[in-house]
Order: sequence, then C-alpha cells, then structure tokens
Amino acid sequence: MDIAQLSERIIKGDRRALARAITLVESGRADHRAQAGELMEALKGRRQAVRIGLSGTPGVGKSSFIDAFGTMLTGQGLRVAVLAVDPSSARSGGSILGDKTRMERLSRDERAFIRPSPSRSHLGGVARRTREAVGLCEAAGFDVVLIETVGVGQSETVVAEMSDIFVLLLAPAGGDELQGVKRGIMEMADMILVNKADGDLKPAAQRTRADYAGALRLLRKRPQDPEGFPKVMLVSALKEEGLKEAWDEMHQLVEWRRENGHFDARRAEQARYWFLEEVRQGLLARLETPEARAAMEEAATQVADGHVTPANAARKLLERLKG
Repeated sequence: MDIAQLSERIIKGDRRALARAITLVESGRADHRAQAGELMEALKGRRQAVRIGLSGTPGVGKSSFIDAFGTMLTGQGLRVAVLAVDPSSARSGGSILGDKTRMERLSRDERAFIRPSPSRSHLGGVARRTREAVGLCEAAGFDVVLIETVGVGQSETVVAEMSDIFVLLLAPAGGDELQGVKRGIMEMADMILVNKADGDLKPAAQRTRADYAGALRLLRKRPQDPEGFPKVMLVSALKEEGLKEAWDEMHQLVEWRRENGHFDARRAEQARYWFLEEVRQGLLARLETPEARAAMEEAATQVADGHVTPANAARKLLERLKG
C-alpha cells in the first residue's frame, strides 16, 4: 500500500480512501499497524473538527437523534462524519453493524460519512482504534465528527477521552432514573439532552430535565466550563425540535474553551492518555504469545490446586516474563 498516495487522497476528501484508511487502522496485523502508524504521522495536525461523543441508555434513540442532528448540520453546509460503534458478540466476536441502516437520511447525504465499527468487547463502548478514525475524518475535511458509543455502562466515560464535547442522551422518565446513571458519566457530561420531548412524553421530559438540572447543581463546577454548564436541554429527534438550539450551545461552549485555553489543553491531556493506553495495550499483547500463554496456564493450574496464592503466582510469572 502506498501510504503517501493514500494520505493525499484522504486530504482531498476521497471517501473511498478514507474508508480504506479506517479499515487499515482497525486491523490488528503487525504490518498493518506499522502502515497505520506511518499514515497517522503523515496526517497529524492537518485540521481540527468538533468532536462530539454521544452516549445514552439503550433505546433512547441515539441513531435517530444522530440522523436528525446530522442532517440539520449538513443543511447548514457542514460536513459530518459519524463513527458508530456496535457491540460485538462475546462468543463469536461478530457485530451486526446496523446503525447505518437506522440513519436513512444521513446515509444518503453527500455531505455525510457514516462508518460503523465493531467494539470487539473493548471497554468504554468504543472501538480501540476509534480515536485514529476520528483523526482520519478530520484530515479528510469533516467539520463535525460524531462518535456514537454502545450505550451507558461502567466504562462508557472512555469516549470523553476522545471528544471535545461529551453528550449524554436520555429518554423521558421519572426521577428514579437518576439511580440508573452512574455519577462518573454525569460528571464528565458537558450536556445532557432529554430526547423524545414531544407529544404525551413532553411533560415527563420536562420533569426529567428538572431532575437532572437539580442533580448537576450538586456537582462541583469544572474550570473548563463557562457559567451555566453542564446544562440539560430538551430535544425531539422525531419532531426535529431543539436540535439547532443544542448545536448553538455546543458551538458556543467550544468557542469559549478555545478562547480561554481549555480546548488545546484538553486535547493535549487526551493525547497523553492515549499514549499511556497504547503502552498498556502493548504490554498486554505480549501476554498473547504461545510462550506467555503456556506459562500463564501453568501458573493458573498451580493457583487452582492451592499450591500458591494468586498474588505470588502473578508476581513470579511477571518476573519470569520480564527475564
């Protein structure tokens, strides 16, 4: 593969080249990883898009929201890329990758690019290489990159480490739903959008907004937030209401952070985070060699037989592998 030629095609906005490049960075083959590294090095620092991470409880309408929200953005002349992460089977490793079929209008929009990817059981609701895919979309000239995660979970906050704005999408419900959303994800959310705020559900949506607005007031104010953030807003993907207002608030938040130095500082923190993550993943990959697996199985048998404690077995194994 000619990396120089591929990078040039991506910079010119070639969608096929972009799709091919994402396939390359998602590959786990050693030769592909080397080529992916070369490609990302060639494209680094080209331009910056607004990265929006979107998470929400299952059935909240994330795909429907992205379809309506993305179409609204392209209607304003913006180019929108969507990286939709689908859950992978723990048994087969397969993934349905059905998000694209649920974004009917956006999938036909020439100003939009939708790429579903399997999570491959990676914690955080995002694929391991999603951040590199975001960089490729930026290099290809997209103005906004939407990162849709699998759904709210214990490690869902990882998407905040690759986003400029982290949006939590909720459905109308009573205040009891506060029990189902972890404090960590609320502390990281820049904006909470209550979807399906239309018809008979509108009163429930208004109550949900009031509940979450009250909960947010109890959290410590973050230095990267202007007055009034994080905030809760009502939207309806079905009626296409509140979408423009939500985007205006997101845009104003990004501009405020740029002017006050928080935007670049946050991107620098994220780069550091992913460097350390790459080191961790590289060390874990060393445990996948046949020799390491055999040593681990031998130690696990000794632990199961009660001959050694788990902590001592782990320590001895690591010393053996290090040597």
